[in-house]
Parts: sequence; C-alpha cells; structure tokens
Amino acid sequence: MRISHGLTPLASLHAVTIGNFDGLHRGHQAMLDKLRQEARARGLPSCVLTFEPHPREFFAPEQAPTRLTSLGEKAALIAAAGIDRLHVLRFDRGLAALTAEEFVAGALARTLGARYVLVGDDFRFGRGRGGDFSLLQALGPRFGFTAEALPTVSVADHRASSTAVRQALAGGDLERARRLLGRPYGITGRVVHGDKLGRSLGFPTANIQLRHNRPPLLGIFAVEVWGVNDRALPGAASLGVRPTVHEHGRATLEVFLLDYQGGLYGRKLRVDFLKKLRDEEKYPDLDSLAAQIRRDVDHARHYFDHR
Repeated sequence: MRISHGLTPLASLHAVTIGNFDGLHRGHQAMLDKLRQEARARGLPSCVLTFEPHPREFFAPEQAPTRLTSLGEKAALIAAAGIDRLHVLRFDRGLAALTAEEFVAGALARTLGARYVLVGDDFRFGRGRGGDFSLLQALGPRFGFTAEALPTVSVADHRASSTAVRQALAGGDLERARRLLGRPYGITGRVVHGDKLGRSLGFPTANIQLRHNRPPLLGIFAVEVWGVNDRALPGAASLGVRPTVHEHGRATLEVFLLDYQGGLYGRKLRVDFLKKLRDEEKYPDLDSLAAQIRRDVDHARHYFDHR
C-alpha cells in the first residue's frame, strides 16, 4: 500500500472513501470492502483519505476522544484490508477553513482525481461541517465523480462505531469490543527501557511504548503478544499510571510473558487484550504490590488454561 500526504495532485485517478477510521471496526471494514469492490469494477486503485490529527483533537484537544489506533496502527490495518493507497491530510487551520466545495475541488478532484467517492450516511465535511452527502452527490457531476453512501452497520442490534468501541473498552467489556472490531483490541509498540521495577519484583516485563498518553482502557489484563516469534504468547499486562510507584505517572503498558525468557528490547510487539482481570490499585508498599502481581499472573494462567 502506498502512503501519500498533502494537497499536491497525484498522478492517478482513484476510488476514494473518507473518514477518520479510528479503530477500523466492522463498520469501517464494510466500507473498505465496498470500496475495494467498486474500485475493481471501475479499474481504479482504491484510496482511503484520512486526517491527522483527528479534527476533534485539533479543535478541542482536552475534549477529544481517546485514540483507538495510532496513525501507524491504522495504516497497517488498512493495508491488511487490501487498500491500494492511504492519503493523509494534515488537519490544521488551513484545512479547517476550506468550505465543503473547496474541499471537494482541492482534496477530492485535484489531489486524488476521484472518480468514485464512498462515505458513511452521516458524513459531514468542510468548514463548520457544512457539507453532507446530498451536497457531495450534487457536486459529483461537476467534478467528475459518482458519490455513494453506505448505510450504518449494526452488530447485535447496536451501531458499530468508534464511540461504541471506546465505551466497551472503558467499561472492561472486551468481548463486546471484540465483536464490534471483529478481532481483539490491540496496541502495537516497540519495547523500550523502563525503570526495571518488574525485574526487581521478580516479574521482568516488556515496557511497550505508547503513542498516546490516554489509552482507551486501563487495568490489569490477560493478553496475547505477537511479534516475539511466529505465534502468540500468553501474558499478563498492566496498562495504567502505576499509582503505587508514581503519584502522577504517565500511562504505561507493561507485559509479563508467562512462558518466555529472552531479550525483547527494540522489538515491535502487538498486545491483544483478551480479558480484564481487575482495575489498577494503589498498594501501601512494593511487597504488597509484588504479592498482587503474583496473584494476577496466577489468574492469567488460569484464564489461558481454561480458555
């Protein structure tokens, strides 16, 4: 998959879909399936047009939703879906100031050479969210593309959305999140050096670099880890601010692999969250913390033994 940026015209025409695609849930997957089919029928490369940062992060960062996926994670998921190009527009004051018609003329027509545009039925775009599907459809003949809207996708009678996934994760309902995503929720990052606290407590952990300081879920989990070898390895993970160690800590993802010994620094791993074991707690001392970690590891082993 090719990745391109900006408003410089590209050399080819495209079938395009537009959105943030955070988490790439089953609604997004249906959109990409439809895009791929329509692109193939028209003999065009398929293209996802997305924005970085998320528009809500630009306008009100303190009120923006937590990220389900970093840009790199999103790109990997889109590539795995068989899309030919990911085009990223930097969401800044200039882009936010474009009217709906200016956005269509600049981003869709001039930059991407759109000949087919697929959006969700609630799609809004342009300055002040002034454009909708009806306007996109009306502008199509003028700019040389056909527009189509995909109806909402439901999972167990609930709308598949990034918001629904965030709510499930925040509530510890990993099974519901898995149904909405069509896969376990995972975080990908490189193993970096930490403070070696886990090692000193008898549980050496891999410290996974987080791309954002506000993960969508917190607590202690049974997890599977991909990227160590050719199969998933079971583990217990802590994702949180470690209140026993730091009064005002940053969010940290630490993973103890149940049956693995070896170096992991520098590796890129994906941690899939399978079951929440408990919430994060503050303990009076490190001995109490170590005793709880032992119980957490036992609970994780029990989960995998009876999975």
